[in-house]
Amino acid sequence: MIKAAFEHVALNVPDRDAAVAWYVEHLGLHVVREVPGAMAFLADAGGTVVFELYNNENAGRIDFAATDPLALHVAFEVEDPRAAAEELVAAGATVAEKYKEVGDDSMIMLRDPYGVGLQLVRRGTRMRS
Repeated sequence: MIKAAFEHVALNVPDRDAAVAWYVEHLGLHVVREVPGAMAFLADAGGTVVFELYNNENAGRIDFAATDPLALHVAFEVEDPRAAAEELVAAGATVAEKYKEVGDDSMIMLRDPYGVGLQLVRRGTRMRS
């Protein structure tokens, strides 16, 4: 068996620079590596999860707005999903699914301004320490 660790997940977005700026400003992510005009790798505050935003017109692009966010989304652990959703909606996100509680978890599904599904979640039992 290969011992592997997550390195990153990539999203081909229509406006990389605007998407990077939005995630940095509104979700507190930071750029850990960048090739200007091509790609940027963003990490969470702990540096444990990284995703790449890039724009490549020659590569396939998912129509995020037409994709059910339950089929593809980026999840962020937050203290208060409803309050965080209000802030992100004020910053251009839209609600894709109303707030709900499942077991001891609470969550809400949004779309970022580029259509990407975002889940804001508070877990009763955290997935990581």
